[in-house]
Amino acid sequence: MNATTQTERASQTGSSWPGVRPEVVAEVVSALSARLQKRLDGAAAKLAERPLSREGDEWRVQVDEEVLLVLHAPGGVVAGPSDVRCGCLLAPACVHRAAAVSLCPLAEAEAEADDPGLGTTPAEAPGTPAATTTTTPPEPGSEPRPGPRLEPGPESGPEPGPTALTPSERGAARHLHRAACALLAAGVSGAGAVAQAELLRAGHGARVAGLYRPAAAAVAVVTGIRAARSGAPDHRLADLVAALRELLGLTTALNTLTAVTTPTAPVAPVGAPTPPAAPTPLAALRGTARQAYAEEGGLRLYGLFAEPVLTATHAGAVSWAVDAGGRLSTIAEVTPHGDVTTAAPLAVAAGNRTVRLGDAALSHREFSRAGLAVQGATRSTGGRLGAGASVRAVRAAGAAWTAEPVARLWAEPPAAQVARALAAQELPYGSRPAGSDLLFLDVVLLGTAPTGPGGALQLLARPVGGDTVVALRPGHEHPDLAFRANLALLATAPGLRLRLIGRLERADRPELRVLAIGTPWDGSDHDGHDGHDRLALPADRADRVNLGLERLQTADLPAGPSTGPSADLPAGLPAELPTAPPLGPPVHVLGRRVEQTVTTGRSAPAPGAATAAADRALLRASGLATAAELLDGLRAAAADQRRDVFGRIVADDHDAFATAWLAAADYTEALATALCSASWGGEQDDSEDGPEDGPKNGTEDGKEL
Repeated sequence: MNATTQTERASQTGSSWPGVRPEVVAEVVSALSARLQKRLDGAAAKLAERPLSREGDEWRVQVDEEVLLVLHAPGGVVAGPSDVRCGCLLAPACVHRAAAVSLCPLAEAEAEADDPGLGTTPAEAPGTPAATTTTTPPEPGSEPRPGPRLEPGPESGPEPGPTALTPSERGAARHLHRAACALLAAGVSGAGAVAQAELLRAGHGARVAGLYRPAAAAVAVVTGIRAARSGAPDHRLADLVAALRELLGLTTALNTLTAVTTPTAPVAPVGAPTPPAAPTPLAALRGTARQAYAEEGGLRLYGLFAEPVLTATHAGAVSWAVDAGGRLSTIAEVTPHGDVTTAAPLAVAAGNRTVRLGDAALSHREFSRAGLAVQGATRSTGGRLGAGASVRAVRAAGAAWTAEPVARLWAEPPAAQVARALAAQELPYGSRPAGSDLLFLDVVLLGTAPTGPGGALQLLARPVGGDTVVALRPGHEHPDLAFRANLALLATAPGLRLRLIGRLERADRPELRVLAIGTPWDGSDHDGHDGHDRLALPADRADRVNLGLERLQTADLPAGPSTGPSADLPAGLPAELPTAPPLGPPVHVLGRRVEQTVTTGRSAPAPGAATAAADRALLRASGLATAAELLDGLRAAAADQRRDVFGRIVADDHDAFATAWLAAADYTEALATALCSASWGGEQDDSEDGPEDGPKNGTEDGKEL
């Protein structure tokens, strides 16, 4: 059993390890001798079996009868190497200190901010759902556009900087690229504590040099590898692949960058404010260390919904709001947690805490149904509202989902919303527009069908006015959150009409992670419905339910004849639901090899000649000729290793192998985006080259599946 598995068990049975800054791990591990580095993984596994106790800000581990290991972690985070003390004779260059920091979860340094009151609010957790970005106000006299205002505001984007890499930046980028290539070649199974520490050391060097975005990507990769090695329940291989793809993409772009020109600002109409210059490509690659807050003056906010936040290290809640111009904002209550067994209850309890904004005296759940009048408001580039001392906020009336300005969020066609969400995924995480991954749909529930992985039952729905069948998934898979139980209850009411908010799940068929539901506009006189196909919510729910924080009751479902698992569906709905997952193009042939490389590394077993020929023929027959070439290139690069006269593999920098993997991963990403858009009824743009030269979507004639 490896060390990270033991850590997971320890966190479930008692006190868990404190967080540690990435640079601390890098420094402590690099101080070990080569002999001790070879013993580090084994030492970490043994240390994880020892009992862990906590006394105030100190975590203690009795290594043996004579040696005591102490971690001083104010606020639950080990901030420096001197905070890890060991009583053995080899300290501080002992393996016990390195094993301890290797077991601790990584803790990000709190981002600096321009908002003076940010220190009074909890730092946003890594992986917090889509904190939103600020946007430009509508032009005077213009009509409001349907859907959320998702254009980046003037203050968003990386800060301008030098238009060429400095020598320190170039050296840090090369070091980080070599470490990332080595980790990819080792795979999850071979990326032990030493390999992880080397990537963290390179990432810290990149951060010191001013390459903040690659540094954050390195921490995300190590966090994903630790989750994979520990078998953490929230681990997703697709997330680790995406993190490693971003890291290698950034380092490759930085190392191949020769010159960057500063773009000029576009010409503005007479009388209009001059729009800011777009950030240079180099500025986008560097990223930013600061979270800028801009003065917004007075804001009238209308609560939209609230959702729980639950990650491996943080728990809490986030409230979403929309202002009079249709711009989305968030207020977060997210804090670190030290025990995974209590994380879910902490997230649910955070929904009942008071919103941290001015003198507002209402909880996140209450704010999701009410409003706020704010004076002196500040808002970050991520859409987060500042809580400075000058901010004043009082409770105000909310708005129904069927009333303006909230109702305009549902006016945008579903295909256009999906296109907006997919386009935003191409942007850096910190520059993504506000709520770009959220969809606002009016749907009719169809019931359950075995369309999930392995034939698992999924709740299906159809957007009103369309023919697309959408699979509804829980907003979070944790069993202690209310998402799954609420969807199970909704599955008993086919024909129920809902207005919902969900997060797009990119797949080759329409999928949505549902976050909140409500009652649609009363269209009984318009479409012939008799009103018995709507939720019967109590008045204090304001016709909406936060599915992760609140539980539906049977009494909340309509009492009409459409309720029940065997009820007749309303007219116009399909009489028969799918009996199996839909078939698509064989993208998995290439995607499986991309994921297998991340898991097992360069030494992954190569298929035989017959299997390789079959894969190549299948991809070419499906019109995916480029995928076939990339798959052959990846396999060839993995096998292209020189050997010495004794037949031993000669170590190389793995650059060619990483380049082949990155090309395959980028292609898979682009193809997945195209298939997702097509599944929602999006139109392909024939004026641009897609991810494939041949027929689209795996067909011989180029038609959609």
